[in-house]
Amino acid sequence: MSTVITCKVGGHTYLYESESYRNEEGKVRNRRKIIGKVDPVTGNHIYKPEYIKEKGLHMTEDGAINAEIYTVMDVKQSVVKEYGVFYLLNEISNSIGLTDILSETMPTLYEDILSLAFYMVSTGEPSLYCEDWLYKSESYPGRDLSSQRISELMANITNGERMSFFERWGELRCESEYVALDITSISTYSELINDAEWGYNRDKENLPQINVCMLMGEKSRLPILQVVYSGSIGDVSTLKTTLETASGLDLKNMSLVMDKGFSKKGNINDMLSDKFNTRFVTALSFTMGFAKDQVKREAEGIDHVENTIVIGGDILRGVTSKQSWNEDYEVFVHACFNPEAATDARNRAFAKVNELVGKVSQSPEEYRNSADVKKYLTIRKSKNSTSGYSIKIKESVLSKELLSKGWVILISNHVDNAQEALQIYRSKDVVEKGFLRMKTCLDLARLRVHSDEAMQNKIFIGFIALILTAHIHKVMADNQLYKSWTMKKMLKILERLKVHYIKNDRIVSPLTKDQKRIFSAFGIKSDL
Repeated sequence: MSTVITCKVGGHTYLYESESYRNEEGKVRNRRKIIGKVDPVTGNHIYKPEYIKEKGLHMTEDGAINAEIYTVMDVKQSVVKEYGVFYLLNEISNSIGLTDILSETMPTLYEDILSLAFYMVSTGEPSLYCEDWLYKSESYPGRDLSSQRISELMANITNGERMSFFERWGELRCESEYVALDITSISTYSELINDAEWGYNRDKENLPQINVCMLMGEKSRLPILQVVYSGSIGDVSTLKTTLETASGLDLKNMSLVMDKGFSKKGNINDMLSDKFNTRFVTALSFTMGFAKDQVKREAEGIDHVENTIVIGGDILRGVTSKQSWNEDYEVFVHACFNPEAATDARNRAFAKVNELVGKVSQSPEEYRNSADVKKYLTIRKSKNSTSGYSIKIKESVLSKELLSKGWVILISNHVDNAQEALQIYRSKDVVEKGFLRMKTCLDLARLRVHSDEAMQNKIFIGFIALILTAHIHKVMADNQLYKSWTMKKMLKILERLKVHYIKNDRIVSPLTKDQKRIFSAFGIKSDL
């Protein structure tokens, strides 16, 4: 885009057309050409005839030309801000319905919430630097996100507003997809968060923590609901409370998919009950007798061509049966077997035990008391052995360990096909990836807050940021953008897109080929 500026040279003032462009390295440069001069007596702008003809300009009644004129001082006093990332995130928020729901449920705070979420997505840095980021980046008008203002924001979002948001957002997202459920822990140094307690820390950190349970859509890969729990509460105990929260929000058509960490008979009874009546697909832990019984029941007859399931590059076996779960309910049981995984596990176990036998044979006193030797081998003193010891493999231990290798037992109250159930279950890693992005990219690996309300609201704003990050990831994956860039690199490319404010005008710099490609992938117009 070009602008007209004035520049004094010697005793004359000339008119120049200044045009922004990008060089081969993608850096913004300007080229100027003289197009006229300023009459020193009248102050009128006198344009070259060829410029008037080229631009199709017309004279007004008072003899002026309808071209916008900027002085050198105007340009010096102008403001330049990074524009591309804000434009992308704002358009995403509008397109997925996030802006509408936030403005409806938090009308006085939603622009601050989105601005902070945009900052988290863009930088992944602590929130105390947000004010500096807003100074150089385009945002909503009049945003003040100093450390004090952010602290006020963290204190002003109420639980009722958060729940209203989750209700409206859940209504929008639960209509057409399965919902994956998982839990993670977030550590904190603060001693003022009541819910921060010692428990099973998934990051192996010796710190108190809070637990976050999250629901995410399998197709959209967008977060739907999060519930924060005390750090001492385990995975199994969280499901009922999460179901109660979802039920209280009236999230209709919710279909859960969960891994075996949540498989407890009481949890499955709750989902089947009239109180919750939740559709689900879940894997069973092999600590449950029901799961072990399925392997024994199906092992002999599962390896037949009619039981073949092909998913991606894997060739599996799967059978489905309908069985009683308790006195009141039946479930579909899907026994799925991966022959290659089972063979690989068997070969690795045999190699390990063979290596242990070799070590004990060469140096029995050194290895006989190791944990693995005690587990898999029986060592006794023997006069008939050159080493002075007899070695016997505990075949029953090895067989028991290998019994479930390659197997996954899924149950559902509505999916009656093994292949469909397995496809649904395999997509559950969407939550695990969401947690990873939340912790590593959104400054939520540590909680640097000092009250329960601030903790809840920081995680909530992280949830908003995760919605945006998850959508970016899905679009990048669907459009193969990861072959060219990482997410961070893509955002850096968009940072180069600037907006220039001169007087009352807003001028967006020309888009590069890469920036046009990015906006096209996201279905966003690039004629800015």
